Amino acid sequence: MQTVVERELELNLVLSPERSIPVPARLAYRTDDPFAVHITFHVGSDAPVNWTFARELLVEGVFRPCGHGDVRIWPTKVNGRSVICMALSSPDGNALLEAPSSPVASWLERTLRAVPPGTEHEQLGMDDGLNELLAPTTRDELWLRDPWTVTDESPEG
Repeated sequence: MQTVVERELELNLVLSPERSIPVPARLAYRTDDPFAVHITFHVGSDAPVNWTFARELLVEGVFRPCGHGDVRIWPTKVNGRSVICMALSSPDGNALLEAPSSPVASWLERTLRAVPPGTEHEQLGMDDGLNELLAPTTRDELWLRDPWTVTDESPEG
């Protein structure tokens, strides 16, 4: 059974040190995609902007700077309030967003209760699939049998 943990919140898109604009966003976590978090930004265009990155990156970014390349996250204070900064880079451009720390941390805690760290692979059913894939079949047993061993089941010739 799939569980979805969502949270609507308003982020600030930083345009300059003196100016930012509010951007409605949705944080989403799905147990059928347990390693990822999804953020949808509603920026006033016809289509929302979607970003997906590792949940582990956001969990670490709540406490200390992390990431490199396309997604970098770090905690800081802006005008006396705690925020999580997210620097996102793509071929279409760059964005610096500020998210209020408390709602993000609260949402992350809900995702960690849904799928505790280290158990993500269990949600994917990979162990069951691998066991089924690698389980010997009758034909495999014949193929793997030592052809030089004579048993009572072997035809004598």
